[in-house]
Formats: sequence, C-alpha cells, structure tokens
Amino acid sequence: VQLQASGGGLVQAGGSLRLSCAASGTMFNTNFMGWYRQAPGKQRELVADIDFRGDTRYGDSAKGRFTISKGNAKDTVYLQMDNLKQEDTAVYSCTLQDFYQQYWGQGTLVTVSS
Repeated sequence: VQLQASGGGLVQAGGSLRLSCAASGTMFNTNFMGWYRQAPGKQRELVADIDFRGDTRYGDSAKGRFTISKGNAKDTVYLQMDNLKQEDTAVYSCTLQDFYQQYWGQGTLVTVSS
C-alpha cells in the first residue's frame, strides 16, 4: 500500500490550503484514513481522521478550522485547512488503517508565514 500526499506549501497566516491523499495497492477493509502532523521539536499529533462510516475526529488544534472529507475515488481523503496559523507549520502525513495494519505516507510540508 502506498499513500501519495499532495497540496502542501507556503501560505500566509489566515490563508488556506487543501491537502490530498490517495492510497494505491491492495487494502483490506479500510477502517479509517487521516492526517497527523509533526512540527520541529514536537511529538506527532492527530490532525483529523475519518472512518469507513464517515465519522470524523479532530485534534484540538484543528477543530473549527480544518475539515476532513472523503474523495469520490476509493481510499482518497482531503484536508481543507482554513485560517492557518504559524503554529500549523509542520510536516503533515497521511495514514490509512485497514484490517491488518496502519500505513503511512511520506508527508507534505506546510509552512505558514506571518
């Protein structure tokens, strides 16, 4: 299973970005897909995830500003990030959990400038 993330980049504070993640390969009963992030010197933290029923979960820093959604294509997920803050600067990694294990993508860098 490979996870291809895209959409990161440089944005000014208050701006928006949309991250995309598409999974390829053979998945067995995908349970959820989501995004984690890791800023320099900090632990990895949950941004948001969405399960096979469409139920969502958000980290505290993402609530009210970020929206996770499924794409029309199978095993595709988007993260709409609005009102970005400098503290959102991090490497954002896509993850997928199927029946057997959890997979991780390489990550995409999001940099928010003042």
